[in-house]
Amino acid sequence: MSKKTSSESALFVRLPATAVDKLDRAAEALGIRKKDLVARLVSRYVDPDSRRGLHELNRTAIPNVTFETHEPAATVGSYSFHAHDPPEVLNAEQAAYFLQLDEAIVTGLAEAGKLPGRKLGDVWRFSRGALVAWLSTPEKK
Repeated sequence: MSKKTSSESALFVRLPATAVDKLDRAAEALGIRKKDLVARLVSRYVDPDSRRGLHELNRTAIPNVTFETHEPAATVGSYSFHAHDPPEVLNAEQAAYFLQLDEAIVTGLAEAGKLPGRKLGDVWRFSRGALVAWLSTPEKK
């Protein structure tokens, strides 16, 4: 007797319940077996022999939405950090941001001589170091 060779191989996978439900409903709606539906999907959408096919497959292998919650999943990518050194000399807007105050309060304190700064023409300038020192000095009562 000759040995028969099969053109099929077994594949056992565990899928999320929602994916299984979708597969069941699609196979039933199309009137085909689930294995035939999966084979058609793989034949049409999986191309490991081309760069574009692998790129597209990789995009689907890292979904933007999880099956169970439909919440955005973590984005995979790269990140680089560049430290931002704030300027040593700040204008009133920057000083207000730095102190987490309204700009009008900053200029009011500066005009009253309670906040270290210099008025150059019509604009105020503040030393970042002087503001830090001012913050760390206890208030006089």
